[in-house]
Amino acid sequence: MSETQKEMKNSDSKPVGKLGNKAYLKELCRLHVELVKMQEWVVQSGAKICIVFEGRDGAGKGGMIKAITDRVSPRIFRVIALPAPTDREKSQMYMQRYLPHLPAAGEVVIFDRSWYNRAGVERVMGFCTDRQVQEFLFATPLVERAVIDSGVILLKYWLEVSAKEQTRRLEARIHDERKIWKLSPMDLESYRRWYDYSRARDDMIGMTDTEFSPWYVARADNKKRAHLNVISHLLSKVPYVAVPRTKVSLPQRQNAGAYRESEHRFRYVPEKF
Repeated sequence: MSETQKEMKNSDSKPVGKLGNKAYLKELCRLHVELVKMQEWVVQSGAKICIVFEGRDGAGKGGMIKAITDRVSPRIFRVIALPAPTDREKSQMYMQRYLPHLPAAGEVVIFDRSWYNRAGVERVMGFCTDRQVQEFLFATPLVERAVIDSGVILLKYWLEVSAKEQTRRLEARIHDERKIWKLSPMDLESYRRWYDYSRARDDMIGMTDTEFSPWYVARADNKKRAHLNVISHLLSKVPYVAVPRTKVSLPQRQNAGAYRESEHRFRYVPEKF
């Protein structure tokens, strides 16, 4: 049994209550400062970081990624959420469509679902054969070893949500018109196949949780605590240091000189609020 599986089965973590919004925002602000420091180090050092997020529908992957990227540059932190493969991509080697999105020097790439689609949704929904799944599970550690050997820091997170909490979140999507777009027929079918997904998760982690590329499982029923726990853990796994900064001050604004306000009548947005 891998270390990740032991953590899932024998964790000493105890259920905790809700985290107050004030305390959450204060700690999130502190972590955002550290993420900015990490970003500056990544750019200066040429580091390459790849972060994978997987989990059931409703586990909170999108919210987690938003919490990470809220205060950093989208030019440095790139989020990859690939659509369904085209016919051409289906004919390629499976990992081929993901490899071009891996980070170059000075980049952090976050996969909102990744190559592990094959071990999850594709397997459960019958979009691939059992043989293809087994070939994927056998080959993936070899590919990840090559990725890591090329200098990429690879971090893999599984967001673990309970059946009760998943039900609550998916029902909220049904009744909230701001979230209804998040609910697809695929989500409903994946909800029905809870234990198929459980078996797929167990096989996936069992065969791809390695010493050089482990899976980290985050309890995600409480979104705020999950955000803080994952960001804190992520920062602990990247050997960044604060990059010296030059002191910044605003320069003196130029004189107006011959400039005069335009006589053109601007079309201002109506101020209804």
